[in-house]
Amino acid sequence: MADKSVITNLESRVKQLMDDHRRLSEVVRSLTAETASLKAEKRSLEEENKQLRTELHRKELTEGFAGESRNRDKARARVNRLMREVDKCIALLGGIEDEAARATMNEAK
Repeated sequence: MADKSVITNLESRVKQLMDDHRRLSEVVRSLTAETASLKAEKRSLEEENKQLRTELHRKELTEGFAGESRNRDKARARVNRLMREVDKCIALLGGIEDEAARATMNEAK
């Protein structure tokens, strides 16, 4: 008799564990899907934020050239920064051309 109650008790615990497992597996699937959805939404919002920031910088630059004094200083600073970048690129390209010319001269010797 005692054996039968132990077996019955174990069966009910096993059934409970199986039910818990099924329920938790479904919760995990649901949360995994929600996580994927939220990650996609985050990427989308980050891209939109990046585009809006770019647009804002472009508008500030445009307003600066149009004459608003506060934005004019920002616009000039940005143009100066871009010009320095262009000058660096030209210098790098000049260095590459000089190296190529030296290599060609060394091969000719």
